[in-house]
Amino acid sequence: METLTDQNDVHVILSDQSSELSAAKTLDADHDMAFKLQMQEAMAASLALNPSSEYERLFSRDGASSSGKAAAETECFSVYCKGLISEEVVKNVKMAVGGIGVAICDRRDNVVFESKKNLEAVVDGERLSNEAAEFEALNEGLNKALALKLKNVEFYFDDSKLYQYVINRVVTGNSKIATLVNQAALLQKEFESCRLSLVSRGDIKYAFKLAREAIVSQISWQAEASDGKCLKETCVICYEDTDVARMFSIDGCLHRYCISCMKQHVEARLLNGMVAHCPHDGCESEVNIDSYENFFLAPKLVEVMNQRIKESSIPVTDRVYCQYPKCSALMSKKEVLEYTKTTYVGAEESGARKCMKCHYYFCIKCLVPWHFGLTCDEYQTSHNLPKEHQMLKSLAAKKLWRQCVECNHMVELAQDVDINFATLVELNGRTIRNLVPAHSGTRSTYFPHKWP
Repeated sequence: METLTDQNDVHVILSDQSSELSAAKTLDADHDMAFKLQMQEAMAASLALNPSSEYERLFSRDGASSSGKAAAETECFSVYCKGLISEEVVKNVKMAVGGIGVAICDRRDNVVFESKKNLEAVVDGERLSNEAAEFEALNEGLNKALALKLKNVEFYFDDSKLYQYVINRVVTGNSKIATLVNQAALLQKEFESCRLSLVSRGDIKYAFKLAREAIVSQISWQAEASDGKCLKETCVICYEDTDVARMFSIDGCLHRYCISCMKQHVEARLLNGMVAHCPHDGCESEVNIDSYENFFLAPKLVEVMNQRIKESSIPVTDRVYCQYPKCSALMSKKEVLEYTKTTYVGAEESGARKCMKCHYYFCIKCLVPWHFGLTCDEYQTSHNLPKEHQMLKSLAAKKLWRQCVECNHMVELAQDVDINFATLVELNGRTIRNLVPAHSGTRSTYFPHKWP
């Protein structure tokens, strides 16, 4: 009897467990169904504001709506997504602001649809993380693609953490991120083909621009002006409320500052012999000045900045200047040698170089205009030093500058000998206060001057 009783108990337990598992599966299915219904309702609500424009914009190219709809079912579209959270200043008050940008392109990479959306950066008193913003952008892109009835899509984003999550290489312990991951996984199943790709920031610059525009739309406001109403924005450097038209947007990062602050920032960097970068803390985007010559910098400053950019791209030991004072063009030793070889036989042995700007020849060994008919030794024994060289030699003796045995430039000790940094001094009257690595022994050894 005890055996029968035990068997009955086991059957009862198994039956209860089976009922619980069945109920759990039913609940999961209900949750999935509820989420799908919510997504459908959200898409319907999104398109209800403008029921046909988004769809027709994508599928009515060249007046062939039917062929466009057929393309939507066969063509693979590229969807670029970007979510941003940024700390901005609005009327002297710091606040977190979020934005989403989505761009859909055809197989020729033509933008056929774009969307920008404000993102609530603070939820229940907690600031939204960058990863959450990226997932919100991805899910927005998935929803837009589904609403437009696309069948084959490839999504591009530049956040490596998001990529690790969506390919299930990393499992998050954050419940909010986990919910967003699950939503993205469910939405992907609605497509016939859906691929996800990690790319660089430059590849999603259009979506990035849309996300920044969404942020800018939240930090600007209308204000009364003498000629009517205008949009104002607060510069995060000077905290002045500035006309939006007088704000400067930096390429690459799209951080915005008033023209007055950017002008001072760029000029200060140039006076210190450095290339101007974005003033935002931790941002390394260079200020692309070519497009803004007449925006806030004088042509002379633009020329100086372009020179600084070129100088920074050429290693110190590879720099050479044209020896004609009216030219003084900066060149790479390797480039000018290859350029000279096309017109001068034996350039490498003789030291002759042809300036790539003025096209006159000079001697890279003697650092003087080319001495036709004379070797370097003959020139150095039969000619006095040029006036500029005499002045530099006199100044070097007075300042205790030395000549580097590696690159032949004059160097000056700028810090303690243990630091091994020096100030580079160029010929032709150039004194650039950049700190450059000094070769060992700079302070204790007087290198012989290699004057012509």
